[in-house]
Amino acid sequence: MKQIAIIGQGYVGLPLAIEFSQHFPVLGFDINKERVDELNSGKDRTLEADLERLNNGIILAKESGFTKGYRASHDLEELATAQIYIVTVPTPIDRYNAPDLTPLIKASEMLGKVIKKGDIVIYESTVYPGCTEEDCVPVLEKNSGLIFNKDFFVGYSPERIVPGDKINTLTTIMKVTSGSTPEIAEEIDQLYKSIIKAGTHKAANIKVAEASKAIENAQRDVNISFVNELALIFDRIGIDTNDVLEAAGTKFNFLKYKPGLVGGHCISVDPYYLAHKAVQLGYHPNVILSGRRVNDSVAEFIASKVVKLMIGKNISIKGANALILGVTFKENCPDVRNTKVVDVYHELKEYGVDVDIYDPWADKEEVKHEYGVDILSLLVGDKKYDAIIVAVSHNEFLELDLNNLKKQESVVFDLKACLDRSNVDARL
Repeated sequence: MKQIAIIGQGYVGLPLAIEFSQHFPVLGFDINKERVDELNSGKDRTLEADLERLNNGIILAKESGFTKGYRASHDLEELATAQIYIVTVPTPIDRYNAPDLTPLIKASEMLGKVIKKGDIVIYESTVYPGCTEEDCVPVLEKNSGLIFNKDFFVGYSPERIVPGDKINTLTTIMKVTSGSTPEIAEEIDQLYKSIIKAGTHKAANIKVAEASKAIENAQRDVNISFVNELALIFDRIGIDTNDVLEAAGTKFNFLKYKPGLVGGHCISVDPYYLAHKAVQLGYHPNVILSGRRVNDSVAEFIASKVVKLMIGKNISIKGANALILGVTFKENCPDVRNTKVVDVYHELKEYGVDVDIYDPWADKEEVKHEYGVDILSLLVGDKKYDAIIVAVSHNEFLELDLNNLKKQESVVFDLKACLDRSNVDARL
């Protein structure tokens, strides 16, 4: 039985490793030793793992002599014992919104030093069409001395993990697969079929599989940008966007998207990968990039709207206290990757407002490391705020009595339209 090594044990790699470990020996490889130690002790800070299945995998590995089961490692010698490598490292964008392939290229360089004849490398990280064969394969060849499609093979199967979603999970979402030869494509397809209950879709080739991932999130981004633009328009008209969407939603074929901040690792990033490839080919993607511009402008609008509401209540802006509830990119999830709540924070600071952020789901150290922002560990009972922005609809916030946090004259802005309308001054 072939051993599988999964590179990167985060939101994507860990659930994948756990599922495969029920059928195969799986090495969860991560360069973070602290993360490796945590996983080998059966713990997961991302809250994505089924801890019972994780621990079952760990026990199975020990009892079977690693003919099945799971163990985590950061050891390159252990990594070299696998025959199938699945890469799930991040593919972010840089400060200029250009693809940053650094983690992907470094992972490929590392794998080039350990792969052997007959091995298969499967990429799951989001990329633009052509990246696997044009950017990753040459790195694998250079570092291994092996010949592509003769000595080693590659595949691409885009991840479809939805952080925080306990219904639409890895095994219940159909998986797109592809391979560098028809035979390898079939082997990869059968590999994923062993764990994906929803089934698989074998794409025509690797570029098609790469493109399918890019447009999944670009489509959502464009649709959300449309309702965000509507929110900007309806604010000027003086009507509630959610009321309009509720009325329009009574038609059977109306798509029910909601306005909001578009953060996270996928929707706010992937469109730039597709746009990058389009520009390389001499085409300017107007729709994709205009959607990105609209969605990136929402934080500025929110801060401006809050300040205008405060002025309307004769609240002095400079030195005012504001509280942002939530910093993760979505509700009931600890994921703070590419959160746009931080943009609202910085916009308010530029107005001279003193801003606190509170989020019981977020890791304080991670937020500080990623964004240089300190967040509260607890809400201070006697501190009152001139403005409160509900940025994330965590369950804890739905049960929070905001009257205990408000000054006599204050503004409440409900970004998620999750509170009783009578208790808020405005919604997005």
